[in-house]
Amino acid sequence: MALKFTTSHLEDSLALFRYYKKMGEDAMAQVTDQELCLALDGEMNSIAQIVKHMAGNMRSRWTDFLTTDGEKPDRRRDSEFVEPPATRAELMRVWEAGWDCVWRALGPLSEIDLGRTVTIRGENHSVMQAINRQMAHYPYHIGQVVMLAKHFRAGQWKSLTVPRNKSAEFNRKVAAGEKSQR
Repeated sequence: MALKFTTSHLEDSLALFRYYKKMGEDAMAQVTDQELCLALDGEMNSIAQIVKHMAGNMRSRWTDFLTTDGEKPDRRRDSEFVEPPATRAELMRVWEAGWDCVWRALGPLSEIDLGRTVTIRGENHSVMQAINRQMAHYPYHIGQVVMLAKHFRAGQWKSLTVPRNKSAEFNRKVAAGEKSQR
């Protein structure tokens, strides 16, 4: 992700959300349809279960963001970890629907809104705190998706950031203006 200097918390948050969304998509694109639903053991979640959970969280947190509690009464969090979408197309539809909730909630906000109060599970948060809470949550789960995808691809993994043992080459490209990442 090219770094754009900003002092806008909203602008930076949206850019980071887009960056991590793309990272998740690039990781999922590297695995087979079967691997999307494969868990390493009974205590772990598959990529599809993680995506279903993230989408459920996004719907709950960002729907009517400024006016209702971020933990919606109809959310059934435990169900997010069972019966994941059966196809890649359905999984991506769920993924996009979740992210659409993020964009619709944050897009109309202004920096002045960051001090407003919202609730999550009955606890008051400033809008900025609520954004930061999710800015920590989503990359955590996208890291899990990346780890699983990298495990499944092993030697065929295509790095999403600086490839292993390629830091010097990467730094030369950045210095030459060829590639910029955050």
